[in-house]
Parts: sequence; C-alpha cells; structure tokens
Amino acid sequence: MADLSFLGFLVLLLPLTLLLLLYLIVRPKPVRIPIKDRHVFITGGSSGIGLALAHQAAKEGARVSILARSGKKLEEAKQSIQLATGIEVATYSADVRDFDAVKTALDEAGPVDVLVVNQGVFVPGELEVQSLDEVRLMIDVNITGSFHMIKAALPLIKKRQNGGPASIALMSSQAGQVGIYGYTAYSASKFGLRGLAEALQQEVIADDIHVSLIFPPDTETPGLEEENKRRPRLTSIIAASSGAMKADEVAKKALDGIKSGSFIVPCNSEGFLLSIATAGLSPQRSVLMAFVEVVAAGLIRFVALCFQWNWYGSIEKWHARGKSVNHADL
Repeated sequence: MADLSFLGFLVLLLPLTLLLLLYLIVRPKPVRIPIKDRHVFITGGSSGIGLALAHQAAKEGARVSILARSGKKLEEAKQSIQLATGIEVATYSADVRDFDAVKTALDEAGPVDVLVVNQGVFVPGELEVQSLDEVRLMIDVNITGSFHMIKAALPLIKKRQNGGPASIALMSSQAGQVGIYGYTAYSASKFGLRGLAEALQQEVIADDIHVSLIFPPDTETPGLEEENKRRPRLTSIIAASSGAMKADEVAKKALDGIKSGSFIVPCNSEGFLLSIATAGLSPQRSVLMAFVEVVAAGLIRFVALCFQWNWYGSIEKWHARGKSVNHADL
C-alpha cells in the first residue's frame, strides 16, 4: 500500500515539477495587447479575412486603417464597416510589392499599435507545370510584400503614442505548417513567414513588440472558389480532411491570438495539432501550451506519420491508376 502511495505521489510530482520548470524558462513572458482606442493597420483589408478582421477590430473600439490595391473595393469595405459598426475606417490604396507606395501610405496613417500583414495570393499547381510568373507573384506578394510592410511600419510602431505593448501579426496558412501536393510555391512563400516571424520576434521584443503567426485553413473568401477550380485533383484528395472556415471565424481566432500575444495562432482543431507537431524552436508564452507540447510531442509525431502514410498512399494509388489508364490506351 505504501508503495502505491509513493507511486501516486511520483505521478503527481513529475508533471508539477515540469510545470514549475516551464514557468521558469518559458519566454517571452505572457502579455495582453489591448485593441480599444488603438491604431490597427490591416493589409489585404478590403475583402476576406482582412475585411472580417477590420470589422472585429472596429467593433472592439479600435481606430482601423485598411490597405489594398483596389480603390473601389476599399470604398465598399469602408462603407460596410461603417454600416455595421458606425465607425469610419481610413483606407489606403497601394500594392505591397511597391515599398515606396507602402511607406507613403503608412507615413500618412501615422503611428501604429497593431500591424496585421494579411495580404496573400494563392495559385495552385504542380511546380513542373506552373509558370515562373505565378511563382514570382506568390513570393513577391506573400514574402517580399510582408518585408515591405514590416520595414515601413517598424519606425511608426516604435513611435506609438500610448507606449503599451504592440503587435505585428502575419497571416500564414496551414500550408505554411505542412507542405501539400500542388502547393509547392505557395507553401514555400508561407513557410518563409515563419522564419521571418521567429527572427523578428527576437529583434523587436526589447521594444515591447510582440509577433503573432496565424495559421488559417481554407477560408470561405472570394478567391477560394476560383482557387478550387485550379487545384490539381490529387491536391483535393489529400486535403479533403481539412474543412473550410468562415472569414469571421478566422478573424475572431486571429484577433484573440493577437490580444493574448500568442506567437502561434491556430484557427481550428487540426491547426492546433499542427501547432504542436511543428512547435520546434518557436517562442511559447503559455506555460500550459508548453506543457502540452512537451508531453504530447511523441504521440503527435506518431499521428503525423500516420497522415504521411495516408498522403503518400493516395499519391501512389493516383499514379498507379494513371499508368493503368495509359497502358489501356496503348
């Protein structure tokens, strides 16, 4: 009986000891980033997730600015936000690939408390058949455009008026956590945001600026239907398990993550599992999440291998079927 009691004591002591150790070493420390009465600047803000984020931030009392290429869409977004919230947002028309245009817009907008780098383009296709112009477009908008926005905004974030904690949030994708057939260029552009975010967080933490990396799944946006038409059939088979979310749902998850200063912001249960599986050397503010990552790492790795087994099985079957068809034609 005494042995069982001692064993029970050890079972309780070990997780408590791990939690205490994690409390001492987890960095950066937890933070809360207020939104009310602060300037939130959102790129890609005229539609989709960006527009939904603008609505959410305006509802919470933020001063909102949105940037996009189309002046017409910006005006429509401005009117929809004003109709829904009674708040007038500022709009800026610029292409994120043009650093000078982006800098001019930000200089006009003034000091920024929360920057949401949300712009993005996705052109699905196997690399062998995809044009280099399409590859360059995704790299230029998704990666280079993000560098342009952050570089232009950093001096203005450091000049923020209230001196409270600030945020830079980058909109990645679940394709930025795991590579999928037909997403070669897109995944590369979204994986790149992680390296940007991890290094940037170390560079700006001393200025009380906190980086968030958001990983939405497929989202019901104006471009999704067209993207689905262009997806390789095999991509749709492999990605069939991941359902689409509404833009409003993603925006709420994203804004909650930004306010809590979370570095990794998953948007659904699948994204949560992916965040554990790909935690690596990324920052983690939450002691509880750090505990889950440490304890569940082995099991989640096994689950990930099961997914890979399923995906590669689908690829093998697809190509075997293609060869059978070709032989039949001969």
